[in-house]
Amino acid sequence: MTRPQTRYSRVLLKLSGEAFCRPGGFGVDPEELRVIAREIISAAETGAEVAVVVGGGNIIRGGQLAQDRLIHRATADYMGMLGTVINGLALKEALTSMGQDARCLTAVEIPAVAERFIRLRALRHFEKGRVVILAGGTGNPFFTTDSCAALRATELECEIVLKATKVDGVYSADPNLDPTATRFDHITYAEALEKRLRVMDATALAMCQDNHIPILVFKFKETGNIRRVVEGEPLGTRIDGVARTASQA
Repeated sequence: MTRPQTRYSRVLLKLSGEAFCRPGGFGVDPEELRVIAREIISAAETGAEVAVVVGGGNIIRGGQLAQDRLIHRATADYMGMLGTVINGLALKEALTSMGQDARCLTAVEIPAVAERFIRLRALRHFEKGRVVILAGGTGNPFFTTDSCAALRATELECEIVLKATKVDGVYSADPNLDPTATRFDHITYAEALEKRLRVMDATALAMCQDNHIPILVFKFKETGNIRRVVEGEPLGTRIDGVARTASQA
């Protein structure tokens, strides 16, 4: 059977833990989970292979937990990794119940609930038409799930990292605080780092830059947006190593 035409044949979607709960909420909200699953299924229906890195901030934030030093930062980060596993399992079950085959692979070894991440195993799941959910971060403390997204995108040879956010791209300042903030259609990795635009942490940006993996920051909570970016529609802000001239800006 001929597969539908898309701009990207393999993508990595980065979802924050906040996507799994209502604004200001906690845990996994069933309706929000259903929306996420529906949007991922729509993207997968284009024929693109989809990997998903999930955050865990709706369950626990390791960095915040370690601030008063009651819990060591390494332990707090491991707790955060377990939060991502909760989200990964929830997403895998939602996708499966809605008819999309999926597997949850984790960087921390929990054999009773999820497969251990092995690169060749993940690639085999792609071959079988499965959505590959990547939980547990990198498996190491002191690294963010953004760094995990950059690492897994590199390992799995994804063509782009799709970072789903609450806003429709990268702005010159926080648009919720500064009414004069302007949105960029395109910036380079160097500009994002120099201007400290908080697209991703510096480690993640540098890894994408070193491996020539573009990043697209887009608004997640608009129906069909994941599919649109997979199909090549110009949404959000693209970050890559290509400098634009004044006429292209």
